[in-house]
Amino acid sequence: MAHTGHGEGHAFTFMNPRLRDGLTVHSRRSVLKASLAGIGGLSLPGLMRLRAEASAQGSSLSGNKAVILLWMTGGPSQIDTWDPKPDMPLEIRGPFKDIRTKLPGVHMCEYLPKQAAMLDKFTLIRSVDCRQSNHEPNMVMQTANRAAEPRTNPKGHLYPAIGSIVAKHHGPNDPAMPPYVVLNQKSRSHVAWGGWLGQQYDPFNGAAATKLFELPGGLTMDRIQSRLTLSQQMDGLRADIDASGTMSAMDSFSQKAYDIIAGGRAQEAFDLSKEPKHVLDRYGDHDWARQALLARRLVERGSSFVTIDLSNHGASGTWDNHGDNIPPYGGIWNGLRPLLPVFDHVITTLVSDLADHGLLNDTLVIAMGEFGRTPTLGTQGSTDGRNHWAHIMSMCMAGGGFRHGQVIGASSRDGGEIAERPVTPGDLAATIYHHMGVPLTTTYNDHQGRPIFVVEDGAPLKELI
Repeated sequence: MAHTGHGEGHAFTFMNPRLRDGLTVHSRRSVLKASLAGIGGLSLPGLMRLRAEASAQGSSLSGNKAVILLWMTGGPSQIDTWDPKPDMPLEIRGPFKDIRTKLPGVHMCEYLPKQAAMLDKFTLIRSVDCRQSNHEPNMVMQTANRAAEPRTNPKGHLYPAIGSIVAKHHGPNDPAMPPYVVLNQKSRSHVAWGGWLGQQYDPFNGAAATKLFELPGGLTMDRIQSRLTLSQQMDGLRADIDASGTMSAMDSFSQKAYDIIAGGRAQEAFDLSKEPKHVLDRYGDHDWARQALLARRLVERGSSFVTIDLSNHGASGTWDNHGDNIPPYGGIWNGLRPLLPVFDHVITTLVSDLADHGLLNDTLVIAMGEFGRTPTLGTQGSTDGRNHWAHIMSMCMAGGGFRHGQVIGASSRDGGEIAERPVTPGDLAATIYHHMGVPLTTTYNDHQGRPIFVVEDGAPLKELI
């Protein structure tokens, strides 16, 4: 599989990758624009209507089910994480040793000792079929549709994220919270969006929320909450909003949505200072760890789908380990090796903390990237890198009330092909929708009004249920 370079002349320079992503709040005007953008991302206008319609029909959208997706941006190597090949030559097995885990006969990378010690709480999937998946934008695995590949399909960016489907058809577990949130978003191209569902189902940008809650001097939340002040200030922004298509959502439900984002529950959820010191110390100071703690706080308070962009930069992703001679990614030794202990700490701390708070049975934790990596080291002229490899990838799950402590599927002897039990993007989506109570027969319409099923070529993983 040929590699597309990530340096100058990048295919997605039109996305302005060198510009600061998200919203920067410097003034009253930018605060209001940030809050209105938050309303669009929250999808609360639609959700308020959905809840009103459900109430009128004698039903409800209650429930505490949630998903936290640890998105390993760039595509982690299956051989150097969860599917080691210790009996293969060095150019295949790589520089890492393997270690035993709590599951008899199951080994994994030596730099994941904490996860190895509690692997009975996890499921490893070693046979994910990620064909057609690419990155920048990272769409196929986050939408569960192989056609969602904007590099080859002009309509690829319009397939909605799984998180957007959950936002529309499940909604938040508490109406005062955003349903679909993205944290640590380093680039717009790292996550999937609302697409054909509409802007109101785009993910809520956690960074923008933090900026919104940290109001400039002289501007208080009481003043922002004033409907009269909002109405007056919106007059000056109407042209900008109409151009983005957001104004179509501004009605009585949108006003209530504004009240929610200006209210205390969402603001409190983003405030890590509310956590006890021992919890903060348990997670530590690393940005990824703090984002994981924030994800726990969000699902605890009612968000239903939280994605953490596990990347340190806005290029193709920190896990895109092509080789030490191909910065900023590094190879397996200097690029991947420093990431693994951080990831090991983040995922095990998150899962343990969710359990301690009584949230793990309701919260499905998923860790994966967009594809695997070549079974042979030294691609692209490097001595220690691995290129993109969409034939197979590994991933892991925990929580959600599923049966864990198992390995699903297997790779070939060299780790480059699926040997048994292929797991498709549709299977993963179906498992998530099963968990979240979204009917697998749910459809949405494309630009020509044709229905598209949210699950194509997939079924819930029977091993988990």
